[in-house]
Parts: sequence; structure tokens; C-alpha cells
Amino acid sequence: MGEHEDFNHDRLKHHFAQRVIHQARHVLEVWQRLQHREWSGADMAEMSEATVRLLRYAERFQQTEHIGLARSIERCLNAVLANKGRLSSELISELNLAMQRLSRTGLRHGDQLDQVFLPPLRKPVYLALEDHERALRLARQMESFGLSCRALVDAAAFQAAMAERHPAAIVMDVDFSGPRHGLALAENLQQKLEQKLPLLFFSEADTDTPTRLAAVRAGAQEFYTGTLDASTLTERIEILTRVAQYEPYRVLVIDDSRAQATHTERMLNNAGIVTQVITEPLQALDALAEFQPDLIILDMYMPECSGPELAKVIRQHERYVSVPIIYLSAEDDLDKQLDAMGEGGDDFLTKPIKPRHLIATVRTRASRARNLKARMVRDSLTGLYNHTYTLQLLEDAASRARRDGRPLTFAMLDIDHFKKVNDTYGHPMGDRVIKSLALFLKQRLRKTDHIGRYGGEEFAVILPDTDLDTAAKVLDEIRRRFSEIIYPAEPEDLRCTFSCGIAELAEGMDCNTLSKQADEALYVAKRGGRNRVEIHRVALHRDEA
Repeated sequence: MGEHEDFNHDRLKHHFAQRVIHQARHVLEVWQRLQHREWSGADMAEMSEATVRLLRYAERFQQTEHIGLARSIERCLNAVLANKGRLSSELISELNLAMQRLSRTGLRHGDQLDQVFLPPLRKPVYLALEDHERALRLARQMESFGLSCRALVDAAAFQAAMAERHPAAIVMDVDFSGPRHGLALAENLQQKLEQKLPLLFFSEADTDTPTRLAAVRAGAQEFYTGTLDASTLTERIEILTRVAQYEPYRVLVIDDSRAQATHTERMLNNAGIVTQVITEPLQALDALAEFQPDLIILDMYMPECSGPELAKVIRQHERYVSVPIIYLSAEDDLDKQLDAMGEGGDDFLTKPIKPRHLIATVRTRASRARNLKARMVRDSLTGLYNHTYTLQLLEDAASRARRDGRPLTFAMLDIDHFKKVNDTYGHPMGDRVIKSLALFLKQRLRKTDHIGRYGGEEFAVILPDTDLDTAAKVLDEIRRRFSEIIYPAEPEDLRCTFSCGIAELAEGMDCNTLSKQADEALYVAKRGGRNRVEIHRVALHRDEA
């Protein structure tokens, strides 16, 4: 009798815990909708109602993590209401953080039901390959990159899985469950779906054009032949399925009139744009370094200096050359507007301005600026920050760490025996390994960490609020998991490892010294046998001397 009651209790718990998960998804869906339009009263009301329901379910079924997140979101929404609908920078940032955490939650970690019964919030990838052993190996490899995968044995299992839950993406063998049966299965599936699923086809042998055409008609976004490696697949699936994390645009408003600046700030905040106001123009450069805006809104006429003068000062600094500057002024003389734009401005808006016009202009300009900056500061192969920008980020992080009295660690990683990889397997394989490690680091480090490609096979990681021991544990776990990845190749499959050196910012230390210490620790790791993480220890180098 007792066992029967326990079984029923578990079933009931499973049923209601699912309601918490589904309600969390609803909150996230409303949040994503908010990012594509102004934060209307109706949307905010729906968000508030969805959050209240999430809190009620989470409390009823004792889901501690969801209770905390729901309360945090509810507190932010209540603060917005109390502030007459106005969204402050702090509220937007807090909401954004809560939503990111919510998107990663499942059940509590100690609960045995989370793996047995409940899927994570992130949907799985279905692997439908004719060679089921290959599918199982691939699933394990892809899970190393943080994806949830499910290898399906035949068409019946695939259809049962689809009836249970739609996946994030499908990797389908053209010959799954019989010659060309995978093509027919996928085409039949997609026809029934209003929202098409990302579909990647695979064929053991090279295929003819009619087969590839059939795959395209079935909705294929990619077609692989011969081999499948986890890093390439994961990278492609990430691109196809990425739900863009909400990164609110950041705007610096420089206007000596507090009333006008506050009015502009309110219009932008109500559209979910993080805004900082400066009423003293001479403070602008300090605010730029700290706030790192996507765009600057500048008044034309200010007593301490004019808008065009300040724009010229800003443009003298190389890192702000591409930040858009929009003049917002009552000046309606077209010649004066054109002269002002000739002095470093990108656009001119005349007061009074409708909120919709201002918001649309800011979003368009900020979006283009972000795309341009990404091309300027990121490495084209990996999408990581390039060497120059990584050092700039290190300077910024060190400045914040000194100011706040917080720890900061810097790590340098180097892929072991990389020349041998290129010489034995060719440069395309070398590029694949580099991209694989880049993706691995992005998947497993925090959003607040900065990852750069330092050059060739060398990477750099900036870890704010992290001491040496914690950084070593995190990077050693990444090292261990990365060494398990298999790259299908001839004459034999390839595994790669990396060595890592870590140093911590000390009082009075500059970034050149910090970088040098991390490099010295990396050298110790290489000399000590590679495939290891070493911490820079001053005493060690004294002994050697």
C-alpha cells in the first residue's frame, strides 16, 4: 500500500511540476514578444498575470528556484507600475538577468524526477540516423557542448517522440528506417506543421542532385555527407535555433536640461532601452568608458560646450569612432543641422519628437552600430573577440575590479600539438578544432566572462569576480570535457587537448604584468606535459631563479 501511495505521489508531483515548467515557458514567450515592440500596457499586464501564475504553481509544488525567480520578476514589474510605467536601467537589467536564469531552469538539482520525467526548458535535438550506434555516440558528444539530444531507433520511435514533444531541431538520415524513407518521413512531418522545424539531413554516401532537391523540398537547412562531427553540428544548430538573448540597447543622453533629459530617458526606457543621463557634458568621457553605450543622444546647445564640440572630443578617441551620435535639439535651421552632422554626428532629430520616431531611429542606428562593431572587434573564424579588443576588455575589467575591490583572473589557453593536427589532417580540420574550442568555451563560461582568440590556436579568457582557485576548477573541468570530444577523420579519429595558464590581478598590478603572468603559467603547463591547467605562483618563479 505504501509503495502504491509513493508511486501516485510521484506521478502527481510529475504532473504538477510540468505545469511549473510550462508556465515558465509562457513567461519567457511574453518576454521575447516584449523585445520586438514597445512595452505596451497590454503586454505588461500579460507578463504580470503569467508571473503571478508561475509563482502560485511554484509555491504549491515547492519548486524553490522558480519561486525565487518569479518573486524577482514580480518585484520588478510592481516597481514599474509604482513608477507609472517607467522602466529604469536597473529594472531592465534585473528583469533581463531573471529571464536568462529562468530560461536555464528545470527542476531542482537534487530532485530525481528532473532527469526521469521532466524535460529541461531547452528543447532537445532529435537524432534519426540509420546507424543507431553512431547516433548514440553523436548524442553523447553533442551533450558535451551543452545540447540535450535524443537518439531515435526507428520511424515508430521518431513519431512517438514527435507526438510527445517537438524538438529544437532534427538531424535526419535520408535512409532512416529504409532507403530514402527519412526524406519521406521528414517531408510528411513538415507538411503537418504550421511552424517548420530546423532540419539537417545526412547521407552516408555522396548523393545526387535529385536527392538533395528532395531534401530542400522537405525543408532541409543543411545537408551533410560521409561523417558527422559534434562541433560542426552543434554550431549549425545553435545558429538555426538561437533565441536571441535580450541584450537591451544602451543609450547615453547628454543634455544640460534635466527636464529634457529625463523626458528622453522615459521615452527610451518605456521601450526597454537602457538609458543613462549626463547633464554635465565634461563628464561624458568617464560615462562612455563605464557605460559603453551603443549610441549617444546629444543636445546641440549647452553652456559648458556645444554638442558639435563634444562630438569632436568623443571622436578623438579611437574606441568611440563608430558609436553613432544623434543630435536632439529644437534647432530647425537645416544648414546648422548639416554643419552639426559634419562635426561627428550621424543624425539630427528636432524637438519636440514623437516617442515612436525617436525609438525607431535609436533602434535602427544602434542595431547597425552593433553589427559594425561585431565585424571590427570579433575574429571572423570563431566569432570570439580579437586580440586587440580582448586587451581593451581586460583593461576595462581590471579598472572595475580595482574600483570595486573584487577579484579578477585572466587565463590563456593553447591547443596542444596544433601544428601536428594541421600537418596530419589538413588546415580545414585545424579550423574545425579551433571553432570547436571556441564554441565549447562560449557554451560553458558565464555571460559575464569575456573570451578572445588571442591568435592562431591561442585563446584568452577574462573572468571577473573570480579568484584563482575557482577559475582553475572551472577551466580544468572545461579542459577535461574538451579532451573527450572526437573528430571523425582518416586515417583515425582525432582527439585534442589544451593547456592553460591562469593569473590573478594583484594590488598595484597593471594588465601587461597580468597577461605576462598568465603566459608564464601557460608555459609551465606546456613544459609540464600539456593537457593541464597551471596557476601562476610567484614563489615558484623565485625558486627557479
